[in-house]
Amino acid sequence: EKIALRGLSVENLAQDMQDIAGLRVMVQFVDDVDEVLALLRRRSDMTIVSERDYIRNRKHSGYRSYHVIVSYPVDTIDGRKEILAEIQIRTLAMNFWATIEHSLNYKYQGNFPEEIKLRLETTARMAYELDEEMRKIRDDIRDAQLLFDPINRTLKDSVGNSDDTDEDLFG
Repeated sequence: EKIALRGLSVENLAQDMQDIAGLRVMVQFVDDVDEVLALLRRRSDMTIVSERDYIRNRKHSGYRSYHVIVSYPVDTIDGRKEILAEIQIRTLAMNFWATIEHSLNYKYQGNFPEEIKLRLETTARMAYELDEEMRKIRDDIRDAQLLFDPINRTLKDSVGNSDDTDEDLFG
């Protein structure tokens, strides 16, 4: 079905299609996407062919994800061949939205009523806001842990929470 939609021939399928293989990497936080990208860029066994950042530049539908097309060598019976694979990197919230939107889109065959399109865009925005709020919570927890960590005593001293500071003031 996709072959016909894209105007491809079965004979030239391997050459014509970019996403012969696919992999989805789900991360907890948006900034984890950059860490995964850094790991991919350091790999010497594959070549990055293209990148599309739908996280910072979301699609009109609200879809967010980071897509990387890589060329990867595979040993076959006919010798070594380069295959193209698409790696999608997204948060759990982005994946939740995209999975449900995809199943609804399939049922509507891509022809959503305008009200449904707007509601889907709203829920995509809510998923992104959820990612942002969870990042802030994570950062607040990390900051609080630093304040209570005895190894970081100098940090606590500078905030005025140590016993030594109290003695100097009242001593």
